[in-house]
Amino acid sequence: MNNTETIRIKYHSDKIEKLRYIDGKSDWIDLRVASDVVLKKGDFKLIDMGVSMQLPKGYEMLLVARSSTFKNFGLIQTNAMGVIDETYCGDDDHIMMPVYATRDTEVHVNDRICQFRIIKHQPAINFEETDRLSGESRGGFGSTGVN
Repeated sequence: MNNTETIRIKYHSDKIEKLRYIDGKSDWIDLRVASDVVLKKGDFKLIDMGVSMQLPKGYEMLLVARSSTFKNFGLIQTNAMGVIDETYCGDDDHIMMPVYATRDTEVHVNDRICQFRIIKHQPAINFEETDRLSGESRGGFGSTGVN
């Protein structure tokens, strides 16, 4: 059985590498900066990833910073995680990463600063109110230990 989905992609730059999995490392896919960007400490910028995509119906994209983005560039993704649904699918709907610079920094064409995965939309949920949950309590927030 083939579980492969197709995403139509439009590249807005011939300078960036084509999207691909990083072999054997993750099922997240890195996005690359489409043009050089210089930021001063305290700047906000939407960084263009140089692509637009048409996701399959019923799917959405989760866009997050790579684990090295803060260490290497001092950038924080301002919305913590981007959620892009399948209606953001036109030629001008560029994938962007909103960032805040914590120090003077530069990103260059092909730098990998964010990554994405696609997931199916959440199913319809019915909330059933109860006075008691049947699961065993773990002890509340922060209860898994300090080590």
